[in-house]
Amino acid sequence: MGKYDALVDLLVEAVRDSHLNLQPDTIPVGVSNRHVHLSQADQDALFGPGSQLTKIKDISQPGQFACKETVTLAGPKGVLEKVRILGPVRKESQVELLRSDCFKLGIKVPLRMSGELEGTPGLTLIGPKGSICLPRGVIIAKRHIHMLPEDAQRFGVTNGQVVSINIDGDRGGTFGNVVIRVTTTSALECHIDMEEANAMNLKNGSRITIIK
Repeated sequence: MGKYDALVDLLVEAVRDSHLNLQPDTIPVGVSNRHVHLSQADQDALFGPGSQLTKIKDISQPGQFACKETVTLAGPKGVLEKVRILGPVRKESQVELLRSDCFKLGIKVPLRMSGELEGTPGLTLIGPKGSICLPRGVIIAKRHIHMLPEDAQRFGVTNGQVVSINIDGDRGGTFGNVVIRVTTTSALECHIDMEEANAMNLKNGSRITIIK
């Protein structure tokens, strides 16, 4: 019986390893909805001096998390309520929107990488303890792939390189203009927004392939 159990264990392990290696060159997808990153000063203005963000759950990138707290965004033509905050706090506040959100708010928003805020528009953020008029920091995030240096070496790409990605499936296709982001603290993941994901029938954990 012992030999039989050992054989079963070996077979299970072989099947598992085979499954894990079915797509060795693919990258998981992380779908991003609208969200806000706050500086400590802006967080204090919206939620009160000395306020702390309440973590709901960790998200894919190390050290980042979704928070219980939300804000209302107000633009010239409309508002978006209950927009989630992601932690931790940053040096400068940033709002990441979907293209359809911009129509509702009535603002023109450029396509940018996170942190590239020069020349971006602002809007009003409303919290339970106050409001702020953000002078800049509203973007639509470019498609990008987070990876470690060893991942970049494996895929043959470099930080800042622009690639295309292939998506399989009944609504699959190709997205171009995907930026490679290489840091020593990244988790391997391709970030696209909810509108792009819906167009290709993607969800969190779907897989894509880099096309150089």
